[in-house]
Amino acid sequence: MAAAAAALRHLALGARLAPHGSGARAPLQRLQQRRGLRLSAPAAIQVTVRDALNQALDEELERDERVFLLGEEVAQYDGAYKISRGLWKKYGDKRVIDTPISEMGFAGIAVGAAMAGLRPVCEFMTFNFSMQAIDQVINSAAKTCYMSAGSIAVPVVFRGPNGASAGVAAQHSQCFAAWYGHCPGLKVVSPWSSEDAKGLLKASIRDDNPVVVLENELLYGVPFEMSEQAQSKEFVVPIGKAKIEKQGTHVTLVAHSRPVGHCLEAAAVLSKEGVECEVINLRTIRPLDIETVEASVVKTNHLVTVEGGWPQFGVGAEICARIMEGPAFNYLDAPAVRVTGADVPMPYAKILEDNSMPQVKDIVFAVKKTLNI
Repeated sequence: MAAAAAALRHLALGARLAPHGSGARAPLQRLQQRRGLRLSAPAAIQVTVRDALNQALDEELERDERVFLLGEEVAQYDGAYKISRGLWKKYGDKRVIDTPISEMGFAGIAVGAAMAGLRPVCEFMTFNFSMQAIDQVINSAAKTCYMSAGSIAVPVVFRGPNGASAGVAAQHSQCFAAWYGHCPGLKVVSPWSSEDAKGLLKASIRDDNPVVVLENELLYGVPFEMSEQAQSKEFVVPIGKAKIEKQGTHVTLVAHSRPVGHCLEAAAVLSKEGVECEVINLRTIRPLDIETVEASVVKTNHLVTVEGGWPQFGVGAEICARIMEGPAFNYLDAPAVRVTGADVPMPYAKILEDNSMPQVKDIVFAVKKTLNI
């Protein structure tokens, strides 16, 4: 231990004394080799989506005193899904506020506070309950900047779990990506990984427009690698920019939220059969990064969209229409294919529920269909 400590002191001294330039680094490198030491960058760590969201809220509450969180059970109970764990004890009643079970009421409070210069984060226990407050989200938040000729900004974030969970039936299983993505004046993001969740939530809180953050309950407990960069308090993911999760040459798979993971699983299965899929994580629903999708389609000549929502007027339908209307259409070698949730209210029975949501096998089938194999 003493020898190792002495070696580290020598390294530190060499780093302080060595002038800039490649020649000056040579003695330090020789010392490292002689001592048998190698210095490397810190490795990525495993962080759950729940903890990533908690970090984002904590960092933004600390960074900007105008930020506050309100919603049902977000304070003393630490949140229904423990996203706000520890924040009430740290920031107190004025920054983390429990509300009555009245979405229309506390969503309206959030919108009014945003108009008055604060930056509220409004949590819906599930986005299915946001239908109780949709007048505030659409008519008050989304349209005010336009109706005031840009003189009134509404920097509010509406966040919470979206889409199907497990065993909660038709009234608690809807995907609202297409609902809110349809409305001008809103920005809509849909994270998949922990880096997505942290970076997009921080970007949403800092944005001067109303932003809808569509999380997924089934992802909250899932750990993802978080890079050293993403661990920084200043890390943000730009709104409106998709991410290529896997490079490929034969077909483009486009998804958001939990289905991104299904696409990667399907890509791994298809890779064993010689089919290389390019997987695009949309991250943002509105504004849609169609340029990244177009560039991928130009390369692969095939397109499959995957989403948990219903097929009619869905996110996949919009992507297919934009590709058809744009320059990438001429590069398609086969019609685009959509993989979606079943066009029915979500059943309660588990076997029916499973078959109402996109599965890996459905994506594999769709890829083989579009490639005619």
